[in-house]
Amino acid sequence: MSGEHASVRIIDGYARGGTDIAADELWALEAHLEACRVCRDRLSAAVAAQAPAVVALVDTVWSGLGPRLAATAVMPRRRHWSARLSTWLTPTMVPWLAMAVSVTLLALLLDLIDTASGEVSLVLLLAPVLPVLGVAASWARGLDPAYELTASVPRAGLYLVLRRTTSVLAVVVPALLVGGWATGVTAGQWLLPCLAFTSTALALGGVVGVTRAAVSLVAVWAAVVVAPTVAAGRTALALQTGALPLWGLVFTLGIGVVLARRGAYSVLGAHR
Repeated sequence: MSGEHASVRIIDGYARGGTDIAADELWALEAHLEACRVCRDRLSAAVAAQAPAVVALVDTVWSGLGPRLAATAVMPRRRHWSARLSTWLTPTMVPWLAMAVSVTLLALLLDLIDTASGEVSLVLLLAPVLPVLGVAASWARGLDPAYELTASVPRAGLYLVLRRTTSVLAVVVPALLVGGWATGVTAGQWLLPCLAFTSTALALGGVVGVTRAAVSLVAVWAAVVVAPTVAAGRTALALQTGALPLWGLVFTLGIGVVLARRGAYSVLGAHR
């Protein structure tokens, strides 16, 4: 891409179906074509000049489909709010978000009845990883039947990653806020680790895939913090107020890496 429009090289290569276009350039071009009529006209002219057989094939197909489409009943439009919601959530995310909220409520219940957890708040202990699990579920290949279709669209890069992450946080964070308020846990104690883990999962996701990064971080958290904390019966140093500046630094670094490597999320490997 050069300036505000696609370069002649990319347009011509795309028109003739060349395989020398990089994957990130290909996805960027397709996303750009959605909003740029000038480049669509240039592509149409390039196809007509370089691939007349393709133009003839499209005209033949369209001449056969045109009368059928005119006679086909138009499907009713979806409600406006439903259409907007579908751009943020997928049906496969709903059970996992419900599970994350249920786990939060269960942890809150155990904290309130004061089980044998000592000084450890289960809400505080689980808060950093609950959104990460939701993000992992939203990108799991085995859970989403429309995975290949979603991962291949032009907007399947950082734009879609951030939308799904935001939808997860919009559901999980209010539940954690209620849990923290009911148990007397300072919001900063769980909110900063929560955001730090989420940004780190996205940062690593540009290298090894979002799902793999999220699952790895949860495993490390369970082994390094959860298990020793439960065994000792007291809140780990990582979750005390003195560690908040460190969590803030991790969150900032994670966001910086995501922005610096934003092109990496347009590669199919980031959706593993």
